[in-house]
Amino acid sequence: MDSKFNDERYLTFALGKGRLANKTLDILEQIGITCEEMRDKSSRKLIFVNEELKMKFFLAKGPDVPTYVELGSADVGVVGYDTVLEENRNVYEVLDLGFGKCRMCVCGPASAKELLLHHERIRVASKYPNIAKDYFYNKKHQTVDIIKLNGSVELGPLVQLSDVIVDIVETGSTLKENGLEVLEEVCPLSARMIVNPVSMQMEKARIRDLVLRIREYLEKEK
Repeated sequence: MDSKFNDERYLTFALGKGRLANKTLDILEQIGITCEEMRDKSSRKLIFVNEELKMKFFLAKGPDVPTYVELGSADVGVVGYDTVLEENRNVYEVLDLGFGKCRMCVCGPASAKELLLHHERIRVASKYPNIAKDYFYNKKHQTVDIIKLNGSVELGPLVQLSDVIVDIVETGSTLKENGLEVLEEVCPLSARMIVNPVSMQMEKARIRDLVLRIREYLEKEK
């Protein structure tokens, strides 16, 4: 067997930076997996190690997490479902962690409802062009022009750049303040655990044990 996959091999985790990483670490600590170094806000380290458990952790920008996992730089990743869908990488989604809940929605002014009913060709602004395209082309069978934006997509309809937007909605307060509303729901979102396909085969026992323990903890917390 490849020496990369022996008992001494580290299981490597890529965690999306911010609240998602903190919440993931909270859950891991509850099942006995700790990494004190990561809690040190002053640390300049990029990779954190638990030698005893043979585990490594690193933080990455959300959209990069599936890339690290697909290409084998990380065995396991934790990232929002929006990123899993948008990046569409070759990874296994093994667990819905249940936190970071929100929705991906089509939003716009109330007047745009009509445009969604009659399959007219419309302009859609989004940070998530792949999700938007999949929703309109494959689920609604509506031809649309997708405009990729990186900043406040709510601006799209306000400056007549687009008819509607596809974006994440948590409370909806930003929409309301700008005279916009949820017109259709694309899908519910939450944090997901993803696994590299090769790691899933070679480290099956360790990964299955990890998933089982997290799932049991989440069930108890419900």
